[in-house]
Amino acid sequence: MTQMLAAKAGEITPAMRRVAEKEKVTPEFIREGVAAGTIVIPANINHKSLDPAGFGKGLRTKVNANIGTSTSFPDIDRELEKLKGVLEAKADAVMDLSTGGEIDRGRRRILEESTIAVGTVPIYQAFLENREKRGSMIEMSADDLFEVIERHCSDGVDFITVHCGVTLGILERIKNQSRITDIVSRGGSFLTGWMLHHGQENPLYEQYDRLLDLCLQYDVTLSLGDGLRPGCLADATDRAQIQELIVLGELVDRARERGVQAMVEGPGHVPLDQIAANVQVQKTLCKGAPFYVLGPLVTDIAPGYDHITAAIGGTVAAAAGADFLCYVTPSEHLGLPTLEDVREGIMASRLAAHAADLVKGIPGAMEWDREMARARKALNWEKQIELALDPQKAARLRRERNPGGHEACTMCGDFCAMKIVAQYMGKQPEYC
Repeated sequence: MTQMLAAKAGEITPAMRRVAEKEKVTPEFIREGVAAGTIVIPANINHKSLDPAGFGKGLRTKVNANIGTSTSFPDIDRELEKLKGVLEAKADAVMDLSTGGEIDRGRRRILEESTIAVGTVPIYQAFLENREKRGSMIEMSADDLFEVIERHCSDGVDFITVHCGVTLGILERIKNQSRITDIVSRGGSFLTGWMLHHGQENPLYEQYDRLLDLCLQYDVTLSLGDGLRPGCLADATDRAQIQELIVLGELVDRARERGVQAMVEGPGHVPLDQIAANVQVQKTLCKGAPFYVLGPLVTDIAPGYDHITAAIGGTVAAAAGADFLCYVTPSEHLGLPTLEDVREGIMASRLAAHAADLVKGIPGAMEWDREMARARKALNWEKQIELALDPQKAARLRRERNPGGHEACTMCGDFCAMKIVAQYMGKQPEYC
């Protein structure tokens, strides 16, 4: 029985209890959200090391980190080191987007070592395997694709990104409108090439019930991918993007009817003033399904700083109701991220998520900031570092910039406002 089917039957599962404990809400609140489809708990029955988390309405905004091999860097050990960094940086989910080396072996190692939800995009592997077998990715059959999807599900993958909303009808529309960047989703581009070559409908759309059957068997959460997401600001919120979203809303309904959990992926590049509207449209068309956004990036001109552009957009999106932020690293648009890039991307997205949680009134969010304020007033550096979003970086900067162990920081020194006011007002700060 899937988490959703159990919730609909009135059952509170161990995973629901664990999510409630972590979120500081009641188990019944979680059960109701899972039953309604406004909360998902990606928890494959075969992912034995998982500590489940919830994504959706009324819960803390979650952050995903992407790792994975490429044809240029096929070493899985390098990606497992990144996984350790992802866990240390407290991301809530990780996606294995591997396209090089021993993909099956790498995925299984990641699932063994990951205590957080693991997602994949099975179509990457399906196309690559067909290139190796037949000399052309385009010769893939629907059965080839579903065989790879089942392999991922049986291995224990908690959520899969599937581009079910890229249909022949929508591709006809995109040909008749002017887009600067066309299709930037790898999965979306693979499917587009296959559909146009064969003149056949998207198998993930046409055989959607077959996909739902696999999800029911292993309790895999669908992440309905935005294959036509905008790749630049000029393409944002256009007809192709919205038409795909309408289709995804219909597919959410069908998943819920079968008892399969589903969330919906959102755009990547969106002007700041369009972000809230994008979230509202998704929530309306998809009836409150959890919304997973890539950034979104609010400008196209910042290679090297795209973790910042994504954090700006992510804050606005999450404050408007987005539930799940996919991180963007400083190397986005430039190359495969390093371990340090991964950490920087996670911290930027976690900062955006927390800023939004303050707005949304998520339990515990404001209390965290109040504790930090009290520690600052007391000049309690140990407590400030403990409470910091990134204690490791905060401790390093404190140590490097204050070598003499000054009571105040070296920016203000003897003129520390906190210290002066405390002395003259005779107030005893907390945490002393």
